[in-house]
Amino acid sequence: MIVYHGSDTVVDYPKILDAKRPLDFGGGFYVTTSEWQAEQWAVKVAYRNASDHKCVNSYVFDYQAAKSDLIVIEFSAADEKWLDFICANRQKKFTGDYDIVIGPVADDRVYRVVVEYENGDVDKETALKKLKTEQLCDQILFHTEKSLKYLKYAETEVVL
Repeated sequence: MIVYHGSDTVVDYPKILDAKRPLDFGGGFYVTTSEWQAEQWAVKVAYRNASDHKCVNSYVFDYQAAKSDLIVIEFSAADEKWLDFICANRQKKFTGDYDIVIGPVADDRVYRVVVEYENGDVDKETALKKLKTEQLCDQILFHTEKSLKYLKYAETEVVL
């Protein structure tokens, strides 16, 4: 499968990075199957780093081999298990024995719902109802060094 990573630079050798801020699935290397989502990430990274460069890096991901060899957690929807998982990661309370995590992206709209839930402004049931109305892109986190061997760099496209 082809996956994409948005950045302000060419990333031909992905690395596992510690999260400097709360992230959905914790630290590692994030990609998506959506080129559009990767472009959005590139824009955010370039803005955050005060860079003029926006790059969408593409890779070939050997999903079947990874799934048979590694510990892979997969969330098919923004459901209760997904919500609990991302809330724990955002609060840095989760440590898991996993190599790859796959699931929906908590984008800005979804993040607002998650914050409402974390702050106690809405209960879990209400948060999940709100999340069901969102069309979410996916994200794939490579969490361990051994997971990166299933990811091969293909090319980089500069986004204007």
